[in-house]
Amino acid sequence: MEHPEPGRNRSRPAPQRADVEAIPDPQAEHIVAVDFLHVDTINLKRIYALVLLEHRSRRAHLLGVTANPTGEWTTQAARNVLMDTDTTNMNFLIGDRTGQFTDAFDTVFADAGLRVLKSPPQAPKANAHCERMIGTLRRELLDRTLILNEQHLRRTLTRYLEHYNKARPHRGLGQLSPSQAETGPPPPVDLASHRIHHRTILGGLINEYQIAN
Repeated sequence: MEHPEPGRNRSRPAPQRADVEAIPDPQAEHIVAVDFLHVDTINLKRIYALVLLEHRSRRAHLLGVTANPTGEWTTQAARNVLMDTDTTNMNFLIGDRTGQFTDAFDTVFADAGLRVLKSPPQAPKANAHCERMIGTLRRELLDRTLILNEQHLRRTLTRYLEHYNKARPHRGLGQLSPSQAETGPPPPVDLASHRIHHRTILGGLINEYQIAN
């Protein structure tokens, strides 16, 4: 589990909040989860990205990128993403107990109808889906890319997540992408009778293949 640096990371008790284990199994697919990841630029400056993952579809959202992830910034990032996100099928939000996830941050999601759940300290398995997605970002993108600054990280993550949501197959979804999981699998196609178009993404780091029109 990745967090902002120790000076900004103050764990705080939250007795009034429910624990992750309180989620009923039939409602597990109505979970979204948030977490930070950090990236060191070529100038050795550490910057942070806040990501949100929908468990049901595996769709990922970039909430923002910053070098100073304060509680105020994190709360505003939550407001921004909820302005463009349908929360109809979202009942629970999983986050950890870092100081950036303040009461104001929790209130933003509570006002949207979500029940905020806090994972236990030092327990990454409690937010396993989000942790796995962040691991994918590292293995497939960030470990292979030199990041210049906040703007570069934002552009890079935005482009990758477009691929992640629309084209990347997920084993947990039967090799469908998140967008296909929401709309259903495409009809079978005999590729022998079609030309295939190859497109490179992020300077050739990722390849996509589509049926040419």
